[in-house]
Amino acid sequence: MRAVRLSIPLIILLAILTPAGARAAPGAHGEILWDKYGVGHVYAKSEADLFYGYGWAQAKSHGDLLLKLYAEGRGRAAEIWGPSELKNDRWMAINGVAARTQAGLKAQSPGFRADLEAFAAGIDAYAAAHPEALSREARQVLPVSAADVLAHSLRLFQYVYLAPPTIVDHLPGASLEPARPPQEPAGSNGWAIAPARSASGHALLLMNPHLPWPAGWSTYYEVQLRAPGLALYGASQVGLPVLRFVFTDYLGFTQTVDDVGGVTLYRIRTAPGGYLFDGKVRPFRTEQHILRIRQPDGSMTTETLDVRSTVHGPIVAEAGGEPIAMRVAGLDRPFALEQYWRMETAHDFAGYQRALRMQQVPSFNVLYADRDGHIQYLFNGLVPKKPGRDLAYWAGLVPGDRSDTLWTSYLSYDQLPKATDPAGGTVQNSNDPPWDAAWPATLDPKPYANLIASKSVSLRMERGIRMLAEKPQIGFDDLVAMKWSDRAELADRVLPDLDAAVSEYGTDLAKQAMAVLDRWDRTTLADSRGALLFLDWVDRPGAANGYVAAGFAKPYELKDPLTTPAGLADPKAAAAALDAAARDMLATTGALDTRWGQRMRIKLGDTDLPASGGPGRLGVFDVIDYGPPADGRRTADFGDTFIAAVSFDRPTRAKVLLTYGNASQPGSPHISDQAPLLASHTLRDAWLTRAEVEDHLESRDSY
Repeated sequence: MRAVRLSIPLIILLAILTPAGARAAPGAHGEILWDKYGVGHVYAKSEADLFYGYGWAQAKSHGDLLLKLYAEGRGRAAEIWGPSELKNDRWMAINGVAARTQAGLKAQSPGFRADLEAFAAGIDAYAAAHPEALSREARQVLPVSAADVLAHSLRLFQYVYLAPPTIVDHLPGASLEPARPPQEPAGSNGWAIAPARSASGHALLLMNPHLPWPAGWSTYYEVQLRAPGLALYGASQVGLPVLRFVFTDYLGFTQTVDDVGGVTLYRIRTAPGGYLFDGKVRPFRTEQHILRIRQPDGSMTTETLDVRSTVHGPIVAEAGGEPIAMRVAGLDRPFALEQYWRMETAHDFAGYQRALRMQQVPSFNVLYADRDGHIQYLFNGLVPKKPGRDLAYWAGLVPGDRSDTLWTSYLSYDQLPKATDPAGGTVQNSNDPPWDAAWPATLDPKPYANLIASKSVSLRMERGIRMLAEKPQIGFDDLVAMKWSDRAELADRVLPDLDAAVSEYGTDLAKQAMAVLDRWDRTTLADSRGALLFLDWVDRPGAANGYVAAGFAKPYELKDPLTTPAGLADPKAAAAALDAAARDMLATTGALDTRWGQRMRIKLGDTDLPASGGPGRLGVFDVIDYGPPADGRRTADFGDTFIAAVSFDRPTRAKVLLTYGNASQPGSPHISDQAPLLASHTLRDAWLTRAEVEDHLESRDSY
């Protein structure tokens, strides 16, 4: 789809002429009440009007970002924003996103396609009514269409989460051992608590996704959507017309990133006339794409991209002079958005499960709770049925010259690992494999040995299991307090061994540093003294890391997450690492016990506050990670985004937060207005009734 320049009168004319935009007088179809935190409460008279109003609301809060995301989904962003967008545009072309989008659009059910068109029309209508609110570049993307909505979702689910363009920067080897992460992987925490474990007798749900702070595709948007028979509250990434984190008076669900093994890279053997497959030569399928790139002086250049594909998928790289083809799960399943819509508009567990059985969403764990008391964890997604061999084999470069390595089907919904209403009364996930989702564990990894990772180290997950296990009855206020846990589980697992190691091997400086760690409260609260030193130690060779198995004396045991892993595999190296960390602390902060919040900051807009919360590699549940040092400080740039603590009373009640604010348009007062709440570990009440919204009203739009 090609981006074009349109004059403002033409934009207005197009908005008037589009079917969903051929509106009666303002207010005839709905209105948006904006509360004092910039959250839109969309009230509509029909489902299509609701989607239209939601599109309008997103355009008002995030118009520039939204339209850039749609240009990126088209694979045409470089012709507006220049060479910085070329890597993405190439990736969209290589993977045939435009053609897949058109095929997916034709396949949509008539009713849901009308919803998508209404969402796009709402965006166009806002742009027509308020062209001055959008940047010159963003206006060049207009008008948008249902195809743009689908392209954006395809890019997000398949080519950002599953197979980002960076996948070819470091082609895989045979090892599954992850490298020591410089910052947190994309992730989340999610809990569901059954009535038997709830102090109120009502199910509880915790939503806590973690992603890079507002940076393009990862930006969340909070909204309430109401129409006859519909009342949804939650959040989703900008550009999506449905909610991925949602609760109603009937049910709610949250999601965490999982690893379904949905991408396989194949080493292709070439031969004259094509490539070898089952002893025969097959011709490559070839396509040519012309990419346009705007230059700094406004001129336009072009790049010709020749794309070859095999039965596995497109050629995305070369290794050792051989082409590498990529296979991605779910490209034949274009109904992910409709599945989300059916999940969130279900009225009971049976209806929710019917939606899950569509199996259109390619990945993401789902944690569920409802007012009837059901809870569930599901290792959701499209898990390819890979024949034989172990996970290390499939994580490497797989031979692509024979059909027995070409997967073509997935585990069914009934075959996926899940825990439904477990006896322990809780389910949780923090991006770990599914086996400890219910504790005590109810899932056996053996049947999935060649499909899903059975072992993983995530002390952030283990911190969550510990908190849930230690409290037999969990009240709503307990749930909120537990979400804000800043205790470093890793410190509890290794500091006794580190103390002994420093006593035997440590320098005088290391012993001074150990004295600081002995006094430390083992949290990453803003006033904590010792957390900075501990993080500096963790990020050095010879230390232990809450995501990496190497470094622990006692290895991780799947059946014993509360005490393993623990200890230090190399005490002498650990003591040396503490000496190095101490020297670095003195050089950068002038002291060994500098307060966490003196160096770690929340800086958004005009806000500059001491931060609490730490990296998950410390085993901290309240995840905030920080960018590189600048002027002696590090700025939060990853972690808590949308947070919701929900109790399924009748009616449902909730507390929420969108940590960086609910808007990004220049001049909006809501770009960083929730940051002080984050700094003080405060959730705000979710205003669910119209009376509550009216009591906290900032403005209203009619459409």
